Amino acid sequence: MSPDPAEIRRAVAVLRAGGLVAFPTETVYGLGADASQPAAVQRVFAVKGRPADHPVIVHLAGAGALGDWAAEVPPAAALLAERCWPGPLTVILRRSARVPDEVTGGRDTVGLRVPDQPVARALLRAFGGGVAAPSANRFGRVSPTTAADVIADLGADVDVVLDGGPCRVGVESTIVDCTADPPVIARVGGVPREAVEAVLDRPVAVADGGAVAAPGTLAAHYAPRARVHVVDSAEAGARAAALLAAGHAVGVLALEPPAGLPPEVEVLDAPADVDEYARVLYARLREADTRALDDLLVVPPPAGGLGDAVADRVGRAAAAEPGS
Repeated sequence: MSPDPAEIRRAVAVLRAGGLVAFPTETVYGLGADASQPAAVQRVFAVKGRPADHPVIVHLAGAGALGDWAAEVPPAAALLAERCWPGPLTVILRRSARVPDEVTGGRDTVGLRVPDQPVARALLRAFGGGVAAPSANRFGRVSPTTAADVIADLGADVDVVLDGGPCRVGVESTIVDCTADPPVIARVGGVPREAVEAVLDRPVAVADGGAVAAPGTLAAHYAPRARVHVVDSAEAGARAAALLAAGHAVGVLALEPPAGLPPEVEVLDAPADVDEYARVLYARLREADTRALDDLLVVPPPAGGLGDAVADRVGRAAAAEPGS
């Protein structure tokens, strides 16, 4: 969908007045505020119910703004920006003096990215500053990939919702911590690890958790109300039968429907490939709730490429308390 100039102007005015604008990116919809206004960023946290020590990503119109928000830009970060922006990759850098504590959770680093979506790019160019934006949903729940998802989750808590259609990637950006030497991936996402390694011409490790230095890295996150179970295809039939025997409503999500499923199991539409799995994952998790399923058995895609991001999100959804 093409940007509506009148809607962009309205959204810019709301941002400058300290309001909240939900906008599409190629990954998920973001809940945006002027990153230079602490009170506006605080409102983002209040609407989401997000803990104050969880940093949010600042979205920029172009790589030329890096120097405004980062105290320094190491060669690795400059190379990633040159090769991967606009696109679903965030770099963590030492913050400049202009970045409020509210954006960084009090840390001395900030996450920055340039999204690759026409409505987002039009908004950021017209606004001319940084937009702090986590996903436009209540904290810990399933990320939104349509404007309708945002409205269903946040309703009147958002001043403007820009509709850019469904997100084409469907999982959040890859986050690369460029304050580390060598850089490390703090969150797998829309740019596969293999692509990051190709740009940097070296192996890149994936961080194994710890302090909340990057958004979306809690052990439990991205969760529907239904209980999510990560299973392999061979065990899905037996797991489903046991849950059905306990009186549960059960669904399955997989690239190929597992053999031996009881007929009472609701099989969600299978993605055609791994890229589509990423694109529709959050829609399928929401569908589990729409169907009032108690349990959703998920067979992750093969490892590698976007399969790593899908497996990461499914694992975090499975770690959440059901219905929480």
